[in-house]
Amino acid sequence: MWYRSASFILDKQQEENDAEGKPESRLLSTASPSSSMADTLQNPNPQISAYYQTRAAHHGVVTTDWLAQAQAAVGRDPDDGVSEISIISTDSGKQLSVIDEFNNWRKQPDLAEAVAAIRALAWVIRSSEATTMMELEIELKKASDSLKSWDTTSISLTAGCDLFMRYVTRTSALEYEDFNSAKSRLLERAEKFGEISYKARKIIAMLSQDFIFDGCTILVHGFSRVVLEVLKTASQSRKLFRVLCTEGRPDRTGLRLSNELAKLDVPVKLLIDSAVAYSMDEVDMIFVGADGVVESGGIINMMGTYQIALVAKSMNKPVYVAAESYKFARLYPLDQKDMVPALRPIDFGVPIPSKVEVETSARDYTPPQYLTLLFTDLGVLTPSVVSDELIQLYL
Repeated sequence: MWYRSASFILDKQQEENDAEGKPESRLLSTASPSSSMADTLQNPNPQISAYYQTRAAHHGVVTTDWLAQAQAAVGRDPDDGVSEISIISTDSGKQLSVIDEFNNWRKQPDLAEAVAAIRALAWVIRSSEATTMMELEIELKKASDSLKSWDTTSISLTAGCDLFMRYVTRTSALEYEDFNSAKSRLLERAEKFGEISYKARKIIAMLSQDFIFDGCTILVHGFSRVVLEVLKTASQSRKLFRVLCTEGRPDRTGLRLSNELAKLDVPVKLLIDSAVAYSMDEVDMIFVGADGVVESGGIINMMGTYQIALVAKSMNKPVYVAAESYKFARLYPLDQKDMVPALRPIDFGVPIPSKVEVETSARDYTPPQYLTLLFTDLGVLTPSVVSDELIQLYL
């Protein structure tokens, strides 16, 4: 399966460049505007890009051209300059820990927690004073473990760190280079992974547009930045649709999403969470985000997603999931209690007697049979394909 991995593609491209006598290009260099993510992930050479060229045959959902068009559209985005990873000098970097750097990136409201971690790990490589590859990899491993322990309940943070380590260090070519060259290669991989992760949300928004039609009604649950990007892109494309937005107890994240949609002049109707079944006959499709996509093809997401999917299944409504590939996690929950609990305090507005037990779990697990499609930066996938994607990402 190595021929389908992203790192193999990068290594193969480097070998071709070396054979032609071309200098190794910086993947994030602004001096090479033609080097986009679409060029990296989709090389016309059939021996390299067999994975993407045969995706339609494997999955029967999305074609190579469709994925390439979405990636190319994102590659032309004028805001691409925002994806520069490091803005600190080496001297100041010595005074910061990886958690400090992570928190600095987290201050950007539109930056996902996992992407902030990826950029913090890239900073570790850049500012490291290690003199051997073993020292550098040990330092990276410690930094990754520190980030994962920062919030042990965050699935995307753990998965993002694990995928970063696999993507950056997974190549035998590093064993045959001098340390400086190998470190440069690692840094390029780190920056490229950060760039791909940063653009994932926009790629997903592009891929989902053919599924949103004029006059449709979309039900959303909670606040998801990638779902908001999907709806924002549809609105900017002059599509006419309306949104039913659940309140999203206990933290009322649905109120936040409804406010953002109102700013975009998208017709939005706010529902209490218990009114989902009552309103389902008005709905044409459901869009939800995900805290994590697990090996079964199911998702772990905000509390209430499972019951919405159950109602949608019984009424033959499609449930679409929008999730970045860095949320693909090596987890296989067997039931609702078979995962690390994420607890949140709940304010009922009135005093609760001490003898009354309150359920404070903040998320639930939705099995794959209740999901229709997953929109990811890897393409549009059926739930049954997720395990195959996880093999490619982690092995």
